[in-house]
Amino acid sequence: MAALLCCSATGCRLAGAGPLRRALGQARTGQDAGAAVSGEPVSGHPVAIKPVGCLRLCSAGPLVAVQRDDGSRALYGGVPPALAPALLAAARGVADEALHRHRLDLEHPFFALQQCVVLETCGQVDPTSVDDALAHGAYRQLQRCRDQLSPARLRREIAASGLRGRGGAGYPTGLKWEAVALQPPGPRHVVCNGDEGDPGAFMDRAVMEGDPHRLLEGLAIAAHAVGAARGTVYVRAEYPLAIRRLRRALRQASARGLLGLAVELRVGAGAYVCGEETALLASIAGRRGNPRPRPPYPAQHGLNGMPTLINNVETLAALPAILRRGASWYAAIGPAESPGTKVFSLSGAVQRTGLVEVPIGTPLRTVVLTMAGGVPGADGPDGGIKAVQTGGPSGGCIPATALDTLLADAQLRALGARLGSGGMVVLGAATAMPALARYFVRFCAAESCGKCVPCRAGTVEMVALLDRFCEGRATAADRAWLEQLCALVQSTSLCGLGQSAPNPVLSTLRHFAHEYRVT
Repeated sequence: MAALLCCSATGCRLAGAGPLRRALGQARTGQDAGAAVSGEPVSGHPVAIKPVGCLRLCSAGPLVAVQRDDGSRALYGGVPPALAPALLAAARGVADEALHRHRLDLEHPFFALQQCVVLETCGQVDPTSVDDALAHGAYRQLQRCRDQLSPARLRREIAASGLRGRGGAGYPTGLKWEAVALQPPGPRHVVCNGDEGDPGAFMDRAVMEGDPHRLLEGLAIAAHAVGAARGTVYVRAEYPLAIRRLRRALRQASARGLLGLAVELRVGAGAYVCGEETALLASIAGRRGNPRPRPPYPAQHGLNGMPTLINNVETLAALPAILRRGASWYAAIGPAESPGTKVFSLSGAVQRTGLVEVPIGTPLRTVVLTMAGGVPGADGPDGGIKAVQTGGPSGGCIPATALDTLLADAQLRALGARLGSGGMVVLGAATAMPALARYFVRFCAAESCGKCVPCRAGTVEMVALLDRFCEGRATAADRAWLEQLCALVQSTSLCGLGQSAPNPVLSTLRHFAHEYRVT
């Protein structure tokens, strides 16, 4: 059957997806009613109207993909509700000139250069329907694991794939699983970290909203690998649509007996520090989300004292594809030392914003210029780009002179930046780098749990110093103290929030020193 796949992710909903989808339903009902009265059949074939997850190009929302009976596909963006009949006609193979200016080129590099592993069924499956998820292959690899793969063999398969954690740290997933599995006999727990809090990051949200059954399958696969009988999905309260869809998916999967373990959804209060593993576990247990010193690590002593495996959304969502196509297939994508793909949320001063999934090691220039198109209306080899902020508050700024850098942790760290969880904000010429650094440090200061003095007091003092630079009253002594303070906070803070809070300052000082003017 021909279908109109209507993006129902948060971005398109804000762009008017709801009114457009209602108009499509009304237009189809009107056509059917008119045909019944006249006795004439509706020209063409019946058309399904289906909500789907993110269709990637958020800047062109609301997005609708037309899927015809002959297998051909077209994508339209920014379509007003008045053109709903034209979309129905297009699905039946009838061209309508009014839609021409809304049609998007699927051969454009933004789409053509993506290699989807995590997002392979997002934008195809109805996130509210377990039947549609099953029709697209959901839970097949979980069943294969139970029937054919022992936990030890499953762990070896994932280790051989080279998959690393996609939450920011990049720790080898196979080693993390092994650390939990090799603990003394007893109950174990698995946790999905969906506490995505970086400004400009929405990769995990897209998966939770658009393909929740894939995430639950990945969680159940991980549970099988380490021998866990219980699991938790932890999501921040600022993601209400993801929470609703995950709850619905959990009810559906539980009713069908698909998961094989008890899974609960826990909603966090939105504290950024709860993205850190020990703070997240404290929050799940009902305590204040403060980090604690490690060791012991969660793999040894986690939730309620149990060995606990914590993986982020993107890591878990990659598992079904890896198991279906094989470890060697995944290991061949990207660089040998860190294979696979990475999902980036692309925002800021570029023509095309949205989600992109590309192999690790793709040049930054390919993403922000070839795919995203650079700054609107700008010319030149760097497309008007001044810098690219990667990794959120814990990341750094990459200057336009380094756009040929590969998107891999080792290369980015050499520039004082990091891959992080995948947030990517493009900055134009008007951006003042001290002000940008102040924005991120303010965020870290506001989100600090206050447990350790270097982070609690150091980030506040960093903001005060950056205020002086932004207001043009900083001295040479202020600059020297800012650099010393960054080193102090970085080396003495308890957890990753404080340890990485100076990164935006240090990277902008390194690449844009001339903007830190002193009197």
